[in-house]
Amino acid sequence: MMTPRKRQSRVYWRVRSGTRRAYGDFRDYADVGGKLEPLIPIGERFATTDPDLALRLALRRLEELEAARKRRAITGKADVITLAEYARDYLIAKRKTGNVTTGWLAACQKFLERAVAFLGADRPLDEVRVSDVRAWSAHLLTHVELPRTGPNAPKNKAPKSLSPDSVRRHLFTLSNLYRFAQEAEHVPPGFNPVASFADKPPKPQRSAAWLEAPDVALLLESARTVQTVATPFAEGFDAGFVHPLLATLALTGGRRGEVLGLELDDVSLDRRTITFRANRWRDRLKTGASWRTVPLWPQLEGILRPYLFGPRLLRGGSLLFPSFVAGREQPLREIRPMLDRVAMRAGWKAREINARMFRHAYCAARLQTLDHGAPVSVYTVSRELGHGSTDMVEKVYSHLGTVRHRSEEVEFRIEQHFEVLGQRLEGLPFVTRNVTGEHSLTAKDEAPPSITFDEASLYDQSGRRDLNPGPLAPEASALPGCATPRH
Repeated sequence: MMTPRKRQSRVYWRVRSGTRRAYGDFRDYADVGGKLEPLIPIGERFATTDPDLALRLALRRLEELEAARKRRAITGKADVITLAEYARDYLIAKRKTGNVTTGWLAACQKFLERAVAFLGADRPLDEVRVSDVRAWSAHLLTHVELPRTGPNAPKNKAPKSLSPDSVRRHLFTLSNLYRFAQEAEHVPPGFNPVASFADKPPKPQRSAAWLEAPDVALLLESARTVQTVATPFAEGFDAGFVHPLLATLALTGGRRGEVLGLELDDVSLDRRTITFRANRWRDRLKTGASWRTVPLWPQLEGILRPYLFGPRLLRGGSLLFPSFVAGREQPLREIRPMLDRVAMRAGWKAREINARMFRHAYCAARLQTLDHGAPVSVYTVSRELGHGSTDMVEKVYSHLGTVRHRSEEVEFRIEQHFEVLGQRLEGLPFVTRNVTGEHSLTAKDEAPPSITFDEASLYDQSGRRDLNPGPLAPEASALPGCATPRH
C-alpha cells in the first residue's frame, strides 16, 4: 500500500460550471467517515467560494472527526448521537420495559423537551458539560410555566414558575437518560454531567399534610350526606357513590390511582380482604411491592356491601368505582370536585383536602391498632401501604396525633368523636347516632344514601360468586379473618 503524500492544506479547489469552489480532504479519517467532501456553509446548497470561510469550515469538520475518533476509542462507536435523538430512544426504551406508567412517560417527555430546547437538539450527547447543566437549572428556577390550553384545561390559572422540587425532577430525568446512555455505550463509562452537578436545588423540607381520626370521620359523614356532585365530564355522583369511594381511600391506605383502578373482583366479602394488583385498566402498580392484600375492615365492609349490591350492581361493568363517558366504562380520572364539595361542607376550603391525606391518616390510625393483642408491627403497616421496606412509614407516613387509642381495627366513626368535633358538626345536615344508639336529626335535612345496610340484605346474594377469585398477595394468610372467613 502506498503511503499518502503529506498534505499542504486540508482545503483544495475545484472549478464547477465556471465557478471555483472549496472542498476538504479528510481521507486520513476514513475510519470515522472522513472523505473528499464539499465545504458547504449551513443554510446553503453548494460549496463555498470564500477562502477564509472554507478554512473555518475545514477546521470545524476536522474537530468533528477528531471527536469521533476519540469517541470510537472510548465507546467503540464513532456515530454522533444528539441529545434529541437519544431522548426519543430513551423514552421508547423505557416504554418497552413495561416498568413505567403512561403518566410517568408523559412527564419525562415534558422534562426532556425542556432540556432539548435549552441545551440544543443537535447537541452531541457527550458534549453536554456540568456548566451547561448548571445554566439549565438556573433557567428552570426562573422559568414561568404557561397554563395548559384546551377543553379540559383549568380555567383562570395564572402562570407560575417551577418549584425547586420540580427542577430536581427535571435534573433526575436527564441524569437517568445518561445512565441509560452509558449502558448503551453512547458515552464513556461514568460520563454524567448531571451527577457531577453538586448544587442541585435543595429538596424542600416540609411535613406531609394529613388528617387526624376526627377529621376523617367528619369528612366521611359529609360524604355520606352530600348531594349530587358533577364532574368535568358532566357526570353526576351522589352520596351513594362518593361515600364508598372516600371510605375506601381512608380505610385501605391505597394510593389514589390504586383505588380508582380497583375492580369488583379485587374486593372479597368472603375473605374480608381488598387486593391491589395490576389489571387491564392500568399499566402497572407503582412498585413491585404495591401488589398486596389489605384487610376489609368492618366499617368499610358496612359501607361497601350496600353499595355493591345496590347502586353498583345496577350500573354494570367491572370497575369498583367506574366512570361512564359516552356509554363506555373507564376509570374515574378526576375526583377533586368530589373532595372539594365534601370538604367545604365540613368547613375546609377548596383544594385543601387531597386523596393522599387519607393515605397518611390510614397509616397513623393503623399504627395504633393491635395485632393479635400486641401492637402492630411497622413492617405490617408498610406492606399494607405497598412499600418494600419500613423507611417510608418511619420517615414520611407515621404521624402522632392527639387522638390515640389501641383497638383491633381501623375505623373512623363519627359517633366516636362527637366531643372532639363539637361545633364543627353544626354546619353538617346529617343523621347522627350517639354511643347509646339513639338517633338525632339536625335542623337541615339532606337526603342520605338511598340504600341502607339493612336494605342491602334484601338483594339475592346467593348467586354472586366470591368477589376475589384471584390469588392473594403472599402476606394475605397473616391477615385477620383470611384463614376462616366469618359468615
